[in-house]
Amino acid sequence: MKKIAYYFPLLLLILTSCGGTEEPQQKDAIGGKMYGGTFKFLSPEKINSLFPAETGDVYSQRVVSQLFESLLRIDGENMDVVPCIAESYMESNDAKTFTFKIRKGIKFHEDDCFSGGARELNAKDVKFALEFSCSGLPNNTYSYLLVDKIEGAKQFNKISKSSLPKTGVSGIVVKGDYELEIKLITPSTDFAKILTHSGLGIFPAEAYEKYGKEIGKHPVGTGPFILTSHDNNGIVLNRNLSYWRKDELGNQLPFLHQIDINYVKDKKSELMAFRKKEIDMVLEIPVEEIENVFGSLQEAQEGKNVKHNVVATASMNIHYVAFACESAEFKDVRVRKAFNIALNRNDIVNKNLLGEGWPALNGFVPKLQNYSAEKVKGHSFDVQLAQQLMTQAGYPGGKNFPVLDFYVNAAKGSASYKMCEGVVRQLKENLGVTLNIKMCTYDEKEAAITSGTAKIWRAAWIADYPDAVNFLSIFYGKNIPTNSNTVNPYKFRSQEFDLTLEKALKETNDAKRNDYMVKCDQILVNEAPVMPILTEDFLAMTNARVRDFTINAMETLDFSKIYIKEMRK
Repeated sequence: MKKIAYYFPLLLLILTSCGGTEEPQQKDAIGGKMYGGTFKFLSPEKINSLFPAETGDVYSQRVVSQLFESLLRIDGENMDVVPCIAESYMESNDAKTFTFKIRKGIKFHEDDCFSGGARELNAKDVKFALEFSCSGLPNNTYSYLLVDKIEGAKQFNKISKSSLPKTGVSGIVVKGDYELEIKLITPSTDFAKILTHSGLGIFPAEAYEKYGKEIGKHPVGTGPFILTSHDNNGIVLNRNLSYWRKDELGNQLPFLHQIDINYVKDKKSELMAFRKKEIDMVLEIPVEEIENVFGSLQEAQEGKNVKHNVVATASMNIHYVAFACESAEFKDVRVRKAFNIALNRNDIVNKNLLGEGWPALNGFVPKLQNYSAEKVKGHSFDVQLAQQLMTQAGYPGGKNFPVLDFYVNAAKGSASYKMCEGVVRQLKENLGVTLNIKMCTYDEKEAAITSGTAKIWRAAWIADYPDAVNFLSIFYGKNIPTNSNTVNPYKFRSQEFDLTLEKALKETNDAKRNDYMVKCDQILVNEAPVMPILTEDFLAMTNARVRDFTINAMETLDFSKIYIKEMRK
């Protein structure tokens, strides 16, 4: 899962690198490409951990994915599953046994856990990392991906709350130095997609044994970049000189010498930094801030504006408002449904966001390939019915309904904040309900959810892999006891939903599987544990000196193939 996080108010440090290393001169590569150069950008989220199993938001995952690699990966162009650490894999006819051939010659980053050297990755490393991902350890937030699928994983999870038992997971079997077999409890047509998840990045046992709970500060992966520094000012990554991948021309990847990531307090500061050529990339550009990037017409005519490239794509995301379904305020489904149908989502997109985004008029799952989102009947805007439901629940005209803090982890003036303003305004006008926007950090919001203080909060979800199950599984009732608020923090419980999702997970016929997923989505509309508001496009702008930069619908970023080539004056 990837949750969209917040604009973290730290110092804007962008003029100098904090890496402390002198940058080598750029040199030519095959095909007119260039080695060297520093790529700089700003993160609105402070990144505390660089351990795959601990990272739950998109900003952290974008960095972690440069350091770690999974068995398989998603091709950003066509959304197909392709090999990565696994050179190839075979799926049995019954979709219950997966056999992986591990690529030879891949090395972990040099690290003190190897006495300062490096070591080649093998099948035992993959088994260890996947077993960790099945564990019940506090710093593993992704057990829900595997425990109900792999043989022996559920039992292992129960006995691994404080340490990793040597017994391991029975369904993960090393067949040789470079061969691994995974046995599933039931057929799973989406298992290969799950193994592309960035939270399942492979790491060595030596790193976990040496660093323990501090492993988030000492990432040891196989990715194209290695960590140089990580502090409150930002993160610096340097080129992994021993990286195994090459591009289509035979150039060893990556091309960049360094990546500098610092933190930003607001969008306007980020856009001004881009205009001043202090950073190379901006993601998500609000309409009203365009002039902060491009300047005036006169400046453009005088050639003072930044030469740039803009790319955009439809994103697999959903922005929504979540309820604490077991709380006194929202345990009544009539209240949750009233909140949903009291919202005019078109109005929020057109008035609050000036047309940026697409109203969520069907279910929770956005439009995906091989999923029939249009079959889900969403919430219809109906103020009269919403008021009737509130009256039936004991809150006529909003009377007796308490004033609640609405936890919003977004910068004031940002698109997410404006969306929440629209929600607050309409609920007041249409239901007589008062919500106070409580601006907070991501960590503060998570703590409030855990403690039960937060009754209603702003959230978002971006696909970790292109499948409707990735959206639906966060509502699975058996996922409530997991270690993270990433999955089912709403405490939503529906036996019908759980049984239907389980059928979808076991179904190998694509049409029947799709029908089960549509039914799950419709149950979410009917039970209303959340308020889907909108989806949005993913947009990125880069300085024209940045070449071969691409984006995809999952909003992941691959910096391994981009290179720096200055524009001719």
